[in-house]
Formats: sequence, C-alpha cells, structure tokens
Amino acid sequence: MSTNLLHVRNVVTSHEESGWNYGYNTSPYFEFDYARRATYLVYNGRLMPISFADSDRFEDYWALRQRAAMFPTGELPTEIRGPDAERLCDKIFTRNISKLKPGRCGYGIACYSDGGLIVDGILMRLETDRFWYVQAEGQFYSWLVAHSEGLDVQISDPEVWVNQVQGPQALEVLGAACDDGVPNPFGYFGIAEVTMAGQRVIVSRTGWTGEIGWEYYSSAETDCHALWKHLMKAGEAVGMIHSGLDSMDIRRIEAAILNSGSDFDRTMSPFQAGLGSFVDMKKADFIGKAALADAPAAPLLHGIRCTRAEPLISAPVAARGVEIGQISAGAWSPFLNCGIGYVRVNDPDHGPGTQVEVTGADGKTYAAEIVDLPFYDAEKRIPRGLNTEIPERG
Repeated sequence: MSTNLLHVRNVVTSHEESGWNYGYNTSPYFEFDYARRATYLVYNGRLMPISFADSDRFEDYWALRQRAAMFPTGELPTEIRGPDAERLCDKIFTRNISKLKPGRCGYGIACYSDGGLIVDGILMRLETDRFWYVQAEGQFYSWLVAHSEGLDVQISDPEVWVNQVQGPQALEVLGAACDDGVPNPFGYFGIAEVTMAGQRVIVSRTGWTGEIGWEYYSSAETDCHALWKHLMKAGEAVGMIHSGLDSMDIRRIEAAILNSGSDFDRTMSPFQAGLGSFVDMKKADFIGKAALADAPAAPLLHGIRCTRAEPLISAPVAARGVEIGQISAGAWSPFLNCGIGYVRVNDPDHGPGTQVEVTGADGKTYAAEIVDLPFYDAEKRIPRGLNTEIPERG
C-alpha cells in the first residue's frame, strides 16, 4: 500500500436524508453525538464517535488529564448466566475465574486452541452465576455459544450500552451524580449498583485511559436522555466535557492499553502481545493451554518513541534500511511532547533500544527508538487513585 493511502481514514457520517442504516446499531445517546456533527467508526457493529466538528483532540486530551471527560464507547457486553457459568468462563478465559468474586471484575483474554488471541475485555461477575463479558472488537458471541454445549448456562445479549467517565475528577462527578454519593466500597475494578436521578445504574471502576475513572451501563429500561443530562450537569462543577475517542486513543497508548484486532490478533499469542501476566498456566485447563505450553515467550509488541513526529499507523518500521515491523498505533503525546505508538516486530531480537526509521503522519521519514511499555505509570498508580498529581500543560 502506498504511503498516500496509509493517510486515509475511513469514517461514518450522518446525513439528513431518507434511506436505510444497515449493519450497525446506534447508541441510545446518539442524539447528543449527532448534535455536535460527530464522525464515527463502526465498532462491534455499533457507531462509536471518534471526533466532533466543534472539538480538538488535544484540548480534549488535556480535559481528560486535568479534569474529566465522558466518552461514548463501543464495547459489547454479553451475559453468561446459569449454574455452569463459572465453569464455562474458566474453560474460555486464560485466568482462574474461581478467584473472581461477585461484585468484582477483571481483565480477561481468550485464545483459540492454537494459542492465538481472539479478543480481550472486562469480565464482570455480577452474581455467583451471572457474568457480563464487556468485550473489545471481535467475533466472540458464537464462540461462547459453541463451547457452552452440554453445560447448564445461557448466553444472551443483555442489550447494554457502555459509556465512560474518566479523569482525575471522575469520582467527584460520580459523587455528584449518585443520589447517595460515591458507593462504598468502590475500589479499582469494583462493581456497584447506584441510583442516579432516580434510576438504578450499574457502574464499574474501569476504563480505557490509564486515568482514574468509571464506566456506566445503560439498559433498555434506562431513560438515557434524562441520565445523560443528569451526568453532564453533575460534571459542570469540574468542567467535564463530552469527548470523542481520538483524545482517549492518545491516552490509552501512553498507558499501553491494547486494541483488539490491530495491536494484537489471532496470529499472536498472549506472550507475544505482552499479556502473559493474564495467563494462568497453573489452572487445570483452558482453550489454548496446551499450545501455549510450548509457545514462544518473547514479545513481538513494543512501544515506539519518535521525538519529531507522530508515527503513521500501518506504516513499516525499518532498521538500517531493512523492514522489521509495522506500526499498529500512533499518536502525538502532548504530555510527553513526542510521537508515540506501538510497533509489531517480525523478530523478537528487535526489542527495546533498537534504533529505527519510521514514517511520520506527514509522510516523511524520521528516526525513532523501540522502547518498553508503558510510557509511564507502570504500576498503574493513576487509575488506582494512588497518584493524584494533576499534570501541567507544556
């Protein structure tokens, strides 16, 4: 593919005209995105706003880092329910699900029998025999149904939409929005049911930003218009904004949060994607365990840092003129004041410290370095609420 075509981004826009909308669903909060002339990506068969006509990704980034931002996102929850729900989850996911207690959630990945990654997401244990798997982009529903044969379990679509409130003042917004204040306990990766504007809403202490934050889950019974208005009002005191995903994408790269289907896919094992810590090889069994026992352990996904340019997504990465990998994610970090991204290398020998050449978003070639991930906050002190320092704009 030519460099010029690598610059093309395909998005969905709305037009005031008759005709069908086929192959995707719109959010119950669509009216608020449409009012700001959103552009969208199709994610899990849902429209996910990435930008608005009246916004700037870097201004929104700083709102996320210094105050709070609300993001309409495209994760897809699936319900796994019944006496054998834990048994199925333990078969599907690489972690020991018996350790996940009701009222808690955890990051979960699933593999094919050859050890290749299918998808990642957050597994929420709402009750002893009731889970939601809030997945990233990927075909997973049929995989669950196929492997549930012979088990006393029901797989269903709970028809739930997920939005996020993220940033250092996100919990202040939650306290203002809840009729009874911030739930207690509500620790990192906790789940709670709260009342907002008289409506019962499930929330979780999770997110896709590396900031402190929470997600809320809207069902068919939710008055989403009233809830949205209520939340935006609750966020006024801290200057919370309604943002598209472009600002979130910068922050998730800084935090080394991966995107299913681009940063990793079925050709990579969890170890090659740097996700080995989420694989419990001591549990009795799970799909892909046998293959992973003999799988290469060296990572193929690393960070890339370029002092002068934003790495161009999908562009090749070269060392001494020889192509060694490809950029899977790229952005300009206002906080680090440099270009950052991920590189998927072809050979594990090309690890952190390797000096490379990359194509920038302007089409020119620049010097860069392969680096360790994440770019900062390796202990996740920010999302845990242990580091509350507000970064200053450069």
